[in-house]
Amino acid sequence: MLYEDDYEIEEQPANIRDRAIPGKNVPHGAATSEPRRRGPAPRRGRAGAAPRSKGDAIPESAFAARDLLTELLAKMGVSHVEIAYHKRPEGEYLEVDAPDLAMLIGKHGATLEAINLIFNNILNAGVRNNRHYFTIDAEGYRARRAEKLRELAYETRERCLAEKKPIKLVPMLPSERKIVHIALSEEPGVRTESEGEEPERRLVVYPV
Repeated sequence: MLYEDDYEIEEQPANIRDRAIPGKNVPHGAATSEPRRRGPAPRRGRAGAAPRSKGDAIPESAFAARDLLTELLAKMGVSHVEIAYHKRPEGEYLEVDAPDLAMLIGKHGATLEAINLIFNNILNAGVRNNRHYFTIDAEGYRARRAEKLRELAYETRERCLAEKKPIKLVPMLPSERKIVHIALSEEPGVRTESEGEEPERRLVVYPV
């Protein structure tokens, strides 16, 4: 099933962007601790960052995106940049490696979110069909958030099946709803839909 509304690049209000992702048995909107993981926890590098890898072989279709990101970062004064390509279930990532990435991420990832919005708008300017979107990451910040969202998806499925009723999640960004949609798309016993209007649009998990 396709969720076209959840593939759009939109403005990202701070009150939605900075909300914590609730875990199992935690009220929506409340601060949460690290969620339960399936399997061993990943090793952490400096400042709690996930250890970097060289990434996947970058496809020719991503060359222009890599070059655009390099140019955009140079104009921001970010030098000595290396960009790795990662193909993940929720989409294609361009992971930035540079000496100092704190200013690139910003508080609660706000700067990184803004860069991602500007980057994809430039990349797809004038393109009507077959738009190509990338997730810009630094120190694995957004990859870790995607991991938490997948954990939330699996926990919500368990709760939905146990209680035999729909479960509404907190409002999320389109890119975040997409991650939950994909995580549950092949899980038996549930289906997902988005409801409401931005910025309060949210995902609902229904028992089948």
